[in-house]
Amino acid sequence: MPMLKEDFIKTEKINGAIYNMSPSPSYQHGVVNGNIYSIIKNGLKGSLCLPFMENLDYKYHPEVNDDYVIPDVMIICDRKHLKGGSYTGTPRFIVETLSPATALKDKTIKKEIYQNEGVEEYWIISPRERGIEIYYLEDGVYKLMDSFILQDDETEEHYNSDTVITLRDFPNISMTLEEIFENVE
Repeated sequence: MPMLKEDFIKTEKINGAIYNMSPSPSYQHGVVNGNIYSIIKNGLKGSLCLPFMENLDYKYHPEVNDDYVIPDVMIICDRKHLKGGSYTGTPRFIVETLSPATALKDKTIKKEIYQNEGVEEYWIISPRERGIEIYYLEDGVYKLMDSFILQDDETEEHYNSDTVITLRDFPNISMTLEEIFENVE
């Protein structure tokens, strides 16, 4: 019997607990992830690194158990850790885009997982606020290095739509706040 869309439930497994990722978040969530993914994909052309968007299980400590998370966007560079629909290495960069159902987990549990696993750069994005927090791993601990809320009204004092953000480990990959939040109202 064919599997129906309503039969598919997207999950993550953290510390043995299953987290239901359904229903799908708002369309703005997918728009933001697609915007970032497209820019990263273009910047990685000719590279050994690969970008993934919402479709690869990150098994962050396979030697201990079968826990996994599904980052919204990530860059991996050690392809030998790719197998089937999962990855067991350490991503170089991860984005989590907040939704009402996942905001607390993205800002606490998943942030701690990524920090403990050595992910060098972690972005937390709020499509509703059109905001972004950028964390860098410094001495094994995430430090908030930048935080923006898009102001795209040129008449406002804090206009910042053209602010450029560059990935720390990938200096050829840059994007503006306007590009990140394009088509997000």
